[in-house]
Amino acid sequence: MKVMDLSGRVALVTGGSRGIGAAGAVALAEAGAAVGVNFVSNEKAAMKTVAAVEKLGGKAIPVRGDVTDRDAVSLMVGTVAERLGPVDILVANAGILKRQDIEETSEEDFTEILHANLTSSFLCAQEVLPSMRKRGWGRLIFVTSGAAYNGGRVGLHYSAAKGGMEGLSRAYARRLFEDGVTSNCVAPTLIDTDATQTASKENPVFSPPIGRTGHVDEVASAVVMLASNAYMTGQTVHMNGGLYFN
Repeated sequence: MKVMDLSGRVALVTGGSRGIGAAGAVALAEAGAAVGVNFVSNEKAAMKTVAAVEKLGGKAIPVRGDVTDRDAVSLMVGTVAERLGPVDILVANAGILKRQDIEETSEEDFTEILHANLTSSFLCAQEVLPSMRKRGWGRLIFVTSGAAYNGGRVGLHYSAAKGGMEGLSRAYARRLFEDGVTSNCVAPTLIDTDATQTASKENPVFSPPIGRTGHVDEVASAVVMLASNAYMTGQTVHMNGGLYFN
């Protein structure tokens, strides 16, 4: 038996057009899942992810949708269900960050970051859960951040949003034991993505104890593990190169 065999399953990866999302989509396809690759505006990047999946012999579709908009989320999930099948695996990866000091952070900034990261995760989870519970199988996977644990260097709002996602995941886990649905997080820190390019002289990227930044494929491997594991729920897989222990 293949331990990480996801054949016949359907995954939806939000923010799947680049970075961790794209790597996760390809890794899930390698394990046998059909994948909906969500994007908001960069269709070209989403098609690149789809092409990478198809090159492996897998099946994927691009699916446009603003994950902060409830109607758009409903349409997105419906499109995936119509073209690939009902969503078995949700990877709530979409989000934004904004590097700001305490003094610069306005209420509008705080609300924007929470909405883009935390509220979007809630909207997507709520949309896929009825079908998962009805079928007795589902995986909720939230891509959070070490900033939820160590305070981070990005901003107060980002740490709060990622911490909220952790709490949301555990709340789902507590309530879904009997429905065959697990809920877990992956908390990447210092991964080589576009986000690290937003660093500045005042907020530089530094190396964790392991001596290098992480690779998106390393995070993707944790996503696949959580998608294929029926026993693990309410947990967080930390990917931080030894920066902190939890």
